[in-house]
Amino acid sequence: MASYEFLIGLRYTRAKRRNHFISFISLISLLGITLGMTALITVMSVMNGFHKEVRERILGVASHAQISSFQGGLFDWQGIAEIAAQHPQVMAAAPYIDAQGMLSYNQVVRGTIVRGILPESEHNVADFADRMVTGELRQLAAGEFGIVIGLELARTLGAYPGDKIVLISPQGQVTPAGILPRLKQFTVTGIFEVGHFEYDSGLALIHLADAQKLYRMAPNQVSGVRLKLHDMFQSTRVIHELAETLTPDLYFTDWTQQHANYFRAIQIEKRMLSLILALIIAVAAFNIVSTLVMAVTDKQADIAILRTLGASPRSIMKIFIIQGALLGIFGTLLGLLGGILLAYNVGEVVAFIEHLFSVQFLSQEVYYISKIPSDPHLADIVTVAAVSFVLTLLATLYPSYRASKVNPAEALSYE
Repeated sequence: MASYEFLIGLRYTRAKRRNHFISFISLISLLGITLGMTALITVMSVMNGFHKEVRERILGVASHAQISSFQGGLFDWQGIAEIAAQHPQVMAAAPYIDAQGMLSYNQVVRGTIVRGILPESEHNVADFADRMVTGELRQLAAGEFGIVIGLELARTLGAYPGDKIVLISPQGQVTPAGILPRLKQFTVTGIFEVGHFEYDSGLALIHLADAQKLYRMAPNQVSGVRLKLHDMFQSTRVIHELAETLTPDLYFTDWTQQHANYFRAIQIEKRMLSLILALIIAVAAFNIVSTLVMAVTDKQADIAILRTLGASPRSIMKIFIIQGALLGIFGTLLGLLGGILLAYNVGEVVAFIEHLFSVQFLSQEVYYISKIPSDPHLADIVTVAAVSFVLTLLATLYPSYRASKVNPAEALSYE
């Protein structure tokens, strides 16, 4: 059975007040909590969506983890790949060669990262095969000196499939005329677009055997082995476990180290925006202070009557805490509903606003991510709801304490 404190607190929440300004402030407090929670849940979901989108685009061409050597090259990469593949978290392993070079075509020269790959293994650890604009990754064949380049790099050079471009290696060769860079003509067999400017404008793929010849590496020598994991968030634990299994002269890195700046910047931005928007909830929650202070003043006669009937100061305090908490609960529930609905439909809402006002917030010509992504996390939603409710409860303490200290004799003397 509900206590009389709860019943009175509920009645005060629903009752029409003589002072309509108190009702107005109560409504403003309720709407403030609702709008603050809606905005905070939506912004956190959108930031999660951008984080996920950037992570997938980067890791679509990078690797979850990779193994290299302090000496600059792996010679027994097959054995290392086999041992790594035995780990339950490792889905696939593939060798790679990373080197620098310059591409020249039609009097245009651009620096690039040259990556030697095995096409039949590369699709297991990266998404290049799914990101091809023209051509296919499997067209790279040993000895044919084919090359696959990013879309932005292709536009800069003006090179397209079938064109022959010159790859200049920084490793020089001694001639009677002096040291000259090594040149090799490659045929463009395909163009990829991963949606990340760093890779689309500065990465070229060639066959592993061709890279070994161009950069004068042994037939069984590679730069390292790239790994794809079942759960990318276990990468740090996996490389530590592999480090204990494999020889100590190997160097282990994962995606959290290789692209730390990107993800750290997004995380910091998310935290700062969350903090700023949390202040909206705090302001709305502490509006409850003024609501309850005025309510206490308005209800002094009622408090005095309750005290004369035997209500303790603690019971009076409970009544007003319940009244403020109910405002907070209603605002929190409405904010949760609005935030979840908007977070899951933010793309449609933005598209409607763009159509209504004939604007485009994320132009495809400027941004690689042209749609607003959203990825609501249950942990974020629960945290926002908990913070909102706690702030609301804190806001009720001072007015409720004041109510408990009302002197019945003084209050009734003014009636």
